[in-house]
Amino acid sequence: MKLNGKKGKKGKAARLRAEALLRAQQEEEARLERERLYRELVERLEAKYEGERESELAQYNSLAQKFLSAKQWKMDYREQAKWEHYLSCDGTPDPTVPQEINTFMSLWCDEQDQDVQLVMEKGEVVLHLIEKLEFLLLETAPEDITDEKQEQYLQVILQLEDLLHQKYNDATQSLLKIASMYEDSESGNMHTVLKDKNVTFCLWANLKMKVRYKDHVFQEAGHAFELPLSLALSSVAVRVLYTRYDHVSPLWVQCQGLPRPEGPATLESAEQPQDAGQGSAEEEEEGTEEPSVPAAEKTGSKGRKKSSASLKETSNNTGDIKETQEETEKNSENLEEPSQEEEAPLQEAPGGGEEAPRVVDLEQLVPVGGVFHISVLRLPPQAQDVGDWIMVELLDVGLEEYPYSPGKAEDGTQEAVQITLRLPDNVIYFKVPVLARWDPAGQWWRTDGISKITYEAEKKSITFSMGGFSTVALLQDAHLNLPYQAWELHPTGVDEGLFTITAVFATIQIQIKDNQCMLSSVVVEEEEVLSHITGKWMSPLALRAALKRAGVNIFPAEHSPKYVPVPRKGPLAEVRAYEQMALLAAAFAFAHSKWNGEAGPEQVVFKVSEHLTAGSAKGNHWSLLMFDGEKVQHLKLTETSEAFSEEVQEESEFHSTLYHMVKESASNEAMEKVERAGCTFIDSVYQLLLATRVLAFS
Repeated sequence: MKLNGKKGKKGKAARLRAEALLRAQQEEEARLERERLYRELVERLEAKYEGERESELAQYNSLAQKFLSAKQWKMDYREQAKWEHYLSCDGTPDPTVPQEINTFMSLWCDEQDQDVQLVMEKGEVVLHLIEKLEFLLLETAPEDITDEKQEQYLQVILQLEDLLHQKYNDATQSLLKIASMYEDSESGNMHTVLKDKNVTFCLWANLKMKVRYKDHVFQEAGHAFELPLSLALSSVAVRVLYTRYDHVSPLWVQCQGLPRPEGPATLESAEQPQDAGQGSAEEEEEGTEEPSVPAAEKTGSKGRKKSSASLKETSNNTGDIKETQEETEKNSENLEEPSQEEEAPLQEAPGGGEEAPRVVDLEQLVPVGGVFHISVLRLPPQAQDVGDWIMVELLDVGLEEYPYSPGKAEDGTQEAVQITLRLPDNVIYFKVPVLARWDPAGQWWRTDGISKITYEAEKKSITFSMGGFSTVALLQDAHLNLPYQAWELHPTGVDEGLFTITAVFATIQIQIKDNQCMLSSVVVEEEEVLSHITGKWMSPLALRAALKRAGVNIFPAEHSPKYVPVPRKGPLAEVRAYEQMALLAAAFAFAHSKWNGEAGPEQVVFKVSEHLTAGSAKGNHWSLLMFDGEKVQHLKLTETSEAFSEEVQEESEFHSTLYHMVKESASNEAMEKVERAGCTFIDSVYQLLLATRVLAFS
């Protein structure tokens, strides 16, 4: 009986193994059959796609003519603005006309004995002229401006910056000559604070040279200093000149533009772009050279001249649609990612050794919140009352810095100047900022020579010690809000839309209407901030500049992939996706997909949904599309799928453009909205997408 029982168990086990083997064979056969059927389906779809590609591209290029219309509109707008400026006769020059701007600078340069308030007023005009030239350089397509004209504009910017700072020096000298007329009744020294929206001017003159007055607080500004003993007994003045703008860093830092290529291109049948590795390597090499201007170059305009050449690389515009495929690929190669090799934000300057200065990597750390020019100055001879006369010794010198070398303090340590700076209220520092001082000889920011740093976020102040006096700035990681956590773009009305980006530390909402944008809100830790720039309509370029000045940098530069750990994305797919999303933005919503990072480097994946209401797109029924720049397909998977798959959605087809893909299931009303969309709205959406590069940095 036991033997029979064992035989029965063995037989049962054998049957189970046989059944399992049969099931496995059947499942394998079924899998192979499914794969065969799917391959046949894909082959049919590919054949149909190839047959319809030419006609689809012809239809699409007709729609894409709106980019040409937008380009023409902007050219006409600039011409109209020039004409209106000419008719206004307001006394301000056209910075693009050499005769006018040279006359303006010459006349102002010849004006003598200006006071600080007058310089502030004239400075606002100068800053406007600089901004006009910067925006013109960034907006104009490379084919629409000659190298000579571009270099002319860059040199005018540098000359205006230097002239403005020189005028503040001249006004400081004029005020110091009569410092004794404004001495304080309590201390016997002179101090003053003058402010406007761009500049805070603080000046203290040590008229009595008493040790007990070696420190001073500029109450109206919140800045303070404490001098070492040797300076407290010297005839000196201390100036803290805060400028909301940065005219110290190289121009490529001041004016980082949108990433190239210059604009959207016609989608014509052609081969895939060739490997652009060599071009990318050259760009990376240039990018690493730009931050460090050779020490042999002089300060001022000459010292920053090298940076002007890189501005051409940052220009971005919607270019001519009728360019060849090779030109398209050449443009898109500028979005190729450089090496992912990490670089430290602080680098040793050439020369090495223990005394090598710690130089800031300006590709990673950028000045935020303006610049503080902190100077100790030689006090000029003061006016003396002699009977009925006021006599003053005239010296044929301008503003002189006091030749100070730190000595030894009583405790044997090196003397130091202690500085406290009140930080601007309209700037956000998401982390403790890096304090750096400007080295005019090397033409770089460096962090050595600064000690005992105390940063108080709630009080918005920073206290530190230095061995001397320098121009200082607070630097922030340009990429701390990258990669994006999520993003969404949806229409809210006729030629209106809302672009939402969820970054690492902030959620930014931007309204788009026609040719303008408006910062709707910036939320940090559930609190709305930056009220000074929210609710104001401006161009996409102006909005980008305003956000960066406020410390909210959500605009990657061409070197950003070195510092942000994101999967590489092919530039051809990325650029063409932005172009085609912009053309559909009047009736369709787009959003981030978690599968974008799982797709191959030459493919982008995102969500799309028809959206005809003004409300949020959260409740929309989303479709997942994958696009490689030449072919788009509707994916079967969803955001909740367990693994990424390129399997095509049932009853879907391959298409050459997003336009034809969404047309498969879109309503007539949606497609009519797309056809009627204004060219300026389309261009604004495209500029924002290209500036933020949400498909590459999320």
